Amino acid sequence: MPTDELSLVFAALADPTRRAILERLARGDATVNQLAEPFAMSQQAVSKHIKVLEKARLVQRTRAAQARPCVLDTVRLEVAASWIAEHRRVWADRYDRLDEHLARLGANGEETR
Repeated sequence: MPTDELSLVFAALADPTRRAILERLARGDATVNQLAEPFAMSQQAVSKHIKVLEKARLVQRTRAAQARPCVLDTVRLEVAASWIAEHRRVWADRYDRLDEHLARLGANGEETR
């Protein structure tokens, strides 16, 4: 995924309302009205959050008769999770090497005393 798409995903995930919407959609498809129920905001405000999620390609709207339920699209979440995991491994490796280096410095310092 290009970095700009990954930025859209992380920007979408930065908002707690959008994360709550994604959590709800993880349990199954829902209409905007159903998604708006737990929030103290207008349906229009929830629709704006959904548009951000759609732009990040985390949510899709489908057609079921007159309704247009929202559906979670996990592909982008999996890509973002992989990106995080890869960078976590890189930093963990760097910290491990730093720990080893500091241990060697400590051992060498004790020998010279």
